[in-house]
Amino acid sequence: MRLVAEGLAGERGGEAVFSGIDFAVGDGEALIVTGPNGSGKSTLLRIIAGLLPVAEGSIRLEGGGEQAPDPASACHYLGHENGLKPALSVAENLDFWQSFNGAPAAGIGEALEAVGLETVAHLPYGYLSTGQRRRIAIARLLVNRRPLWLLDEPTAGLDRRSEDRFAALMAGHLGEGGMIVAATHVALGLEGTKELRMGVGPQGEGPSC
Repeated sequence: MRLVAEGLAGERGGEAVFSGIDFAVGDGEALIVTGPNGSGKSTLLRIIAGLLPVAEGSIRLEGGGEQAPDPASACHYLGHENGLKPALSVAENLDFWQSFNGAPAAGIGEALEAVGLETVAHLPYGYLSTGQRRRIAIARLLVNRRPLWLLDEPTAGLDRRSEDRFAALMAGHLGEGGMIVAATHVALGLEGTKELRMGVGPQGEGPSC
């Protein structure tokens, strides 16, 4: 399986944010997207996830077969918002996403244990701290099998121990042949990653890999 972008351009509010993006990410590979605020990192991830249209060029998933014909069908997207309901319990939130996404992987208890929060399943999500909420959002990545993880500042709100735990989860995902595209201002603790630097030219043109 391979995620390929060719001549990709993106817009925000009708204004060009970046253009001329080319990259390829294969099984077991991670692409780290860096750059200043406003350079289009989040826009790029949303385009890959199918949440925003492509302005120019193309983004495609090769080798996904009928089950994953395009990036949107193969991805987990973790944005700035966690995508979980405050009034539902932690377990209810994860059960919803597991049922909605299909292809169950880890059980809810197993996913919570992986992020160090196995004792909070019964609590309303809204009762949790900022860091705990982010860790539950990370657990959401584990309850369904999706080969492509799209991560936008995934460690925001995490302490160092949780960052290390998440780095191990990402490394495990890559070790099983998964792919990661992550926009971040900080190191994620992964080795051997590719880098895409946004905003090195006018209007975000001329990205450097």
